[in-house]
Amino acid sequence: MTTESPRWFKSSYSSNGGDCVEVAASLSATGVVPVRDSKRPNGPVLVLSGDAFAGLVTLARSTDM
Repeated sequence: MTTESPRWFKSSYSSNGGDCVEVAASLSATGVVPVRDSKRPNGPVLVLSGDAFAGLVTLARSTDM
């Protein structure tokens, strides 16, 4: 387990008033990608594997919203 603190960021495409997710890609070298709701920074964190996160990104890019 790493002791490194996550460095959270939002996509540059997130200009919709703050309704988005934040990702701590700084921890991807550990094999996990934490994801959280940007409106609830102290709320729960979903921890995905690198493959699962890549699948989530692929799905999000293919969805016409």
